[in-house]
Amino acid sequence: MVSKLKSRMLRPVLYLSNQNYNSLKEKKMEEIAGTIIESERAVILLILIALFVSVLAKRLRLPYTVGLVIMGLGLTFFSSNKIEISPEIIMGIFVPPLLFEASFHIRFDELRRDFGLIMLLAIPGVIMTTGLVGMAVQKGTGMELPIALVFGALIAATDPVAVVALFKQLGVPKRLQILLEGESLFNDGTAIVMFGLMVDIAVKGEFVFTESLYDFVRVAGGGVFVGVILGFIASQAIRRIHDPLVETAITTVLAFSAYLLAEDVHVSGVLAVVMAGIVSGNIGPRGMSPSTRILLNNFWEYGAFLANSLLFLIIGLTTDLQILIENWQAIAVAILAILGARAVSIYGFSFFSRDIQHKWKHILYWGGLRGAIVLALALSLPIGFPERERLLAMAFGVVLFTLLVQGFSMGYLVEKVGLVKRAESHIEYERRHARFVSNRSAFEHLEEMSKEGLLSDHIWQHMKSIFQKRENFLAHSLQDFLAKNPSLEIEELDTARDEALRVQRSALDTLFRDGVISEDIHEELISEVDEALTEEHVNWSQILEIGSGENASIKKMIAVIIQEVDLENALKALSRAGFGADQLPSTGGFLNRRNITLLIGIPEGREADIMPILEHACERRVEHVRSPLKGSFLSFVRPVPVEVGGATIFTFNIEAYHEF
Repeated sequence: MVSKLKSRMLRPVLYLSNQNYNSLKEKKMEEIAGTIIESERAVILLILIALFVSVLAKRLRLPYTVGLVIMGLGLTFFSSNKIEISPEIIMGIFVPPLLFEASFHIRFDELRRDFGLIMLLAIPGVIMTTGLVGMAVQKGTGMELPIALVFGALIAATDPVAVVALFKQLGVPKRLQILLEGESLFNDGTAIVMFGLMVDIAVKGEFVFTESLYDFVRVAGGGVFVGVILGFIASQAIRRIHDPLVETAITTVLAFSAYLLAEDVHVSGVLAVVMAGIVSGNIGPRGMSPSTRILLNNFWEYGAFLANSLLFLIIGLTTDLQILIENWQAIAVAILAILGARAVSIYGFSFFSRDIQHKWKHILYWGGLRGAIVLALALSLPIGFPERERLLAMAFGVVLFTLLVQGFSMGYLVEKVGLVKRAESHIEYERRHARFVSNRSAFEHLEEMSKEGLLSDHIWQHMKSIFQKRENFLAHSLQDFLAKNPSLEIEELDTARDEALRVQRSALDTLFRDGVISEDIHEELISEVDEALTEEHVNWSQILEIGSGENASIKKMIAVIIQEVDLENALKALSRAGFGADQLPSTGGFLNRRNITLLIGIPEGREADIMPILEHACERRVEHVRSPLKGSFLSFVRPVPVEVGGATIFTFNIEAYHEF
């Protein structure tokens, strides 16, 4: 009886409890949904702002990332709300796609040439930067040395996103891009490992060399191991799956899972992502279809653009200018320390590379920008860490200086050192092409006025005759110029071909959507077009039937002796111009480098085309090599400038030419 009564008494209570629980659950779900919606609105707004900045930056010829930071700083004056972002979001959401996109497009053969210098800058360079900056900050600000070394470690990671984008825009040599990007990819991981060690030392107050060295090797080596294994597994999966969407999804999972798994086992997530990107980017594409490669490249290019846009905009929005002003002296000391340490690192370690041009060193030095990694490390400092607020101010100050000052002035420096020179032929082509296009635009406008009755027929006939004569003259002038400069003609042919292929692809998509062709036929034809689009070099001599016929037979042959390092550029340039070449390895060589002999048959009428191509592809340059001083056993005491590159050319008349 008592138990029954107790049961009856408890039922309303339980019922009410369940009601309250459900009510609270619904309220919590509503709050979560509201938060998600608000976050979605904020992201959309940031993307719209980023798109506006992108268009504006192109018109003003500003580095895109610099424009984003400036916009973010400007928006802080119109909002009283302080925006905060956790380091976990930066490292876990923004960093993996940025690192993966950059590393995925780096090729082993490109990285191999300067791998030694990259590793010198990424490991000893970061360690040296940590020490030099730490000691300079201690002297300049009065900080305790362990805390100053923490700042030296967190500020050591470079982020050349803005510079690399500018390099691509200006046409800076690919090798210099690889040097700067490779250094950044690998020094990020080293800097993060060093940061963890320095924070641990600052907290514990003791330094054990063997233990620290073990931790460094374990964290860095473990990250590399995880990245290589996951990258290889993903590559094998990609080679066996022939579905563009699935293959793209695999790379997405790889980028984020490499970071998360590495962090879960307490090794470097950054190095894991970098190695996963390099391995999958070099092995995976071998089994990909052209359509998959195009989709994959477009996807990651968009992902990197989106991540960069949001990240650099957030950097500007999260910067507290008042705190920066209050700590301006410490920031000035930090900037000077960074610039000094960067100079020692670049000019010191590049001494060991035999063929780095001196002007390249200036670009590498000034291109050591700081960005997302630095801010993420600074924000990750434990609450209550000594001098935390000042360290944050110094980190933000250095990042803003490098992005706004160094990033903004990089274009000027590239032009100043003469790294990118526009050929006179390109300038003259632009001039003649612009005259032709503007004349045609004026003609079409007057024709439209005549049709609308705004221009009398008598006047229109006079103007029509004038503009037609001028158009014929400009067309012939442009045609003659292209005939004298076959490389420019090839560029225009490439542009026209790519545009035509894109139109064909769009037409096939339309036919498929309208139900005119089946899915199988659509995929087959799209694959053909994509394969043509991904073809790096087109032999226009075959397409335009250059070399066929009685008048185009081989009349001369040249033997060209070049350095092996110039072989790739020479073959690409010759192929684009429609010249075939056979390779013969040559013994000997200059500076212990192999030479290559190219045998090239020259069709009649094209003798004058070959020399400009070879001169541009095998351009002479000055390099510094190590030369021992008399009586010294050291091999690197004195750099000696030598002129390398160029070509030795022998021309032979062909008495008879036959094809079998």
